[in-house]
Amino acid sequence: MDSSFNTIPEWLWKLDFGWLDLSRNQLYGRLPNSLSFSPKAFLVDLSFNRLVGRLPLWFNVTWLFLGNNSFSGPIPLNIGESSSLKVLDVSGNFLNGSIPSSISKLKYLNVIDLLNNHLSGKIPKNWNDLHQLRTIDLSKNKLFGGIPSWMSSKSSLERLILGDNNLYGEPFPSLRNCTGLSSLDLGNNRFSGEIPKWIAERMPSLEHLRLRGNMLTGDIPEQLCWLSDLHILDLALNNLSGSIPQCLGKLTALSSVTLLHIEFDDSPGSRLAYSESMELVVKGQDMEFDSILPIVNLIDLSSNNIWGEIPEEITNLSTLGTLNLSQNQLIGKIPEKIGAMQGLETLDLSCNRLSGPIPPSMSSITLLNHWNLLSGPIPTTNQFSTFNDPSIYEANLGLCGPPLSTNCSTLNDQDHKDEEKDEDEDEWDLSWFFISMGLGFPVGFWVVCGSLALKQSWRQAYFRFIDETRDRLYVFTAVNVARLKRKMETDGVHG
Repeated sequence: MDSSFNTIPEWLWKLDFGWLDLSRNQLYGRLPNSLSFSPKAFLVDLSFNRLVGRLPLWFNVTWLFLGNNSFSGPIPLNIGESSSLKVLDVSGNFLNGSIPSSISKLKYLNVIDLLNNHLSGKIPKNWNDLHQLRTIDLSKNKLFGGIPSWMSSKSSLERLILGDNNLYGEPFPSLRNCTGLSSLDLGNNRFSGEIPKWIAERMPSLEHLRLRGNMLTGDIPEQLCWLSDLHILDLALNNLSGSIPQCLGKLTALSSVTLLHIEFDDSPGSRLAYSESMELVVKGQDMEFDSILPIVNLIDLSSNNIWGEIPEEITNLSTLGTLNLSQNQLIGKIPEKIGAMQGLETLDLSCNRLSGPIPPSMSSITLLNHWNLLSGPIPTTNQFSTFNDPSIYEANLGLCGPPLSTNCSTLNDQDHKDEEKDEDEDEWDLSWFFISMGLGFPVGFWVVCGSLALKQSWRQAYFRFIDETRDRLYVFTAVNVARLKRKMETDGVHG
């Protein structure tokens, strides 16, 4: 139904239907305060329109999609009366206020998506009885506080998306029993503590782990390597330390090809109740991925305190698309076999303490189109020959060769000349040291003795000073020796 630039007519709400899809039009206007449908009503989808006003109450609707409109005001306090709801999607609106506690009455709720609103307050503490919850998306709001304890009873929860809020505290104790999670997004909050070593054992189905932009500390646990389905690992902008686990090179999902399955059937039984999206930093920019998220392969460990060398084993991740290790304390060289990472499109190793040239094997990574590296000559084979814009390399001051104006031979000659110059300066400094020693002694001697020989008043004052100093030393010595003798004699008498 294409109802471009139209309001929804009143008579439509009086029809007896089981499926109403008016999404992705340009419908505008307000909806009635409450809407009641026949018991057979299954789905109402008004998403991606221009609807405004307060959210109405909906009765006898199972799947409700109102996302990406311009609804404002609070979520109705009595929304719990819409007792048949299984899917509630009001994402991408201008809703404010707190999350109503009456949501706890929605016993059949599978999906709650409140993404990208202006909601504030804490996550409700009374959702213990929502046993059928599979997806919770409260991201991009203004929520604060910690993760409530009822989360620990949600073993059936598959997606927990809480990123981009003001949440704090240690999140993982409350998530220990969320054994069914495939996606965990806690990014850009103020969470603290360490990534637990039990994370792989208790959450073996994890595919996406986004913890960036928090205050997490400790090492990157090796147990993450056990997550065979993990293909997005974003731990950037924390206070993590230690070395990069060598076993990351064994992540199965990053060394095998994943096919993107697109479902074209639009029947009620095939429709997705929730379409996950995630904001990631790729090619130096914040990018949001939704439908292609299953084939996005990323490891981002940037802006931490990670030290040590880049493990050679990481080159086994042949389908990894983005690798960002920048702004850490890494040392050593780029792995020689990095050319085996044929899926790489983005590579950022900048702001570390790496050394050495770019490995020749990098020229075999034909998909690479954004990189930030070290020094040395720019490869000229494969896709590197197409990078003709010098601005691509502006952050790599040590690089040389086309398309840069810096000539590698000139740079090498200059380095050699600088070394020779440093050696010559060292030899010259050593020579001057011995020359100044040889000249210093006679000059100092004649300055002192010559002045005494030529100036009678200085000579008399000098020798008078010597005599007085000698007399003082003699008197001082004689007095102290006499005292010592008397003390020894006294001690001998009393003994």
